[in-house]
Amino acid sequence: MAILIDPPQWPAHGTLWSHLVSDVSYEELHEFAARLPVPRRGFDLDHYDVPASMQERAIALGALPVSPKVIVDRLRDSGLRVRQRDREALRPVRRREYLRDEWARLRGLLAVPDRLGDAWQYLGDGLIARWNEPHRRYHDERHLEDVLLALNQLGVRGEEIAPVTLLAAWFHDAVYAGSGSDELDSARLARESLGGLALSDSLVTEVSDFIVATTPGHAVQDPPAPLVHLLDADLSIFASPPWRYDEYAAAVREEYAHVPEPDFRAGRARILSAYLAQPAIYRTPTAHQLWEARARANLGREVALLTLEEPAR
Repeated sequence: MAILIDPPQWPAHGTLWSHLVSDVSYEELHEFAARLPVPRRGFDLDHYDVPASMQERAIALGALPVSPKVIVDRLRDSGLRVRQRDREALRPVRRREYLRDEWARLRGLLAVPDRLGDAWQYLGDGLIARWNEPHRRYHDERHLEDVLLALNQLGVRGEEIAPVTLLAAWFHDAVYAGSGSDELDSARLARESLGGLALSDSLVTEVSDFIVATTPGHAVQDPPAPLVHLLDADLSIFASPPWRYDEYAAAVREEYAHVPEPDFRAGRARILSAYLAQPAIYRTPTAHQLWEARARANLGREVALLTLEEPAR
């Protein structure tokens, strides 16, 4: 093992951060980060950002404390360093790698037999292709990644994420045409696609029900924990940093480019205001602690912008 960590000296989010790297492989790095545990969201192409509060634990688990210069040198010498000019081009590549790895891992969690391995891989490739349809702007592969990363973060914080939740996440916007039937169509796709993969009928039904439950405004009485995790993760985008939230809001507007501006503003403000009117946006205590305050700040800011009088043209 060759895991390295530099001193916590990089300020962000009210604390200092270290860089955690491997000079052997990214796989080794991911395995070590999971033991800390640090959420996969902390991985930034060639390193994990680790808060100062976890520095001692990382060293106790075997990370070697070194200087920032040694971090850079060892990454460069191992061929694992990502140069600044290459970072943006590499992000979608790494996203795709992550999704493929997660789909393969889910097969193991669901105990899909080896004889159906090719069928499972074919289904995963088809789902990724759906999430990359050219008309999508927000409900795309990045959104799928965000939901899976949010579920991982909840798991790191102690929530037990069930395989049914992960499977429903993959299908929950697999059909997206911007119509009122997208969730129903996605649920139908899940039932049709999963029927021949040696999964129980009850599991397939549960996946379908979870997908329908992600319909905006759909009320579910006393939802089970696996569904609550999906609902919270699906809304985790609300708690993004302001720059990411603004990207999300702009992408949603692009998906509704066919809607006149006054109608979009009124409808979007009504939907977001309904979230703000709820006692809590997130249902699990963990998600509430992680995301509630930032989500309310972002939603409140967008509602204020949406309800400003539109400038004359």
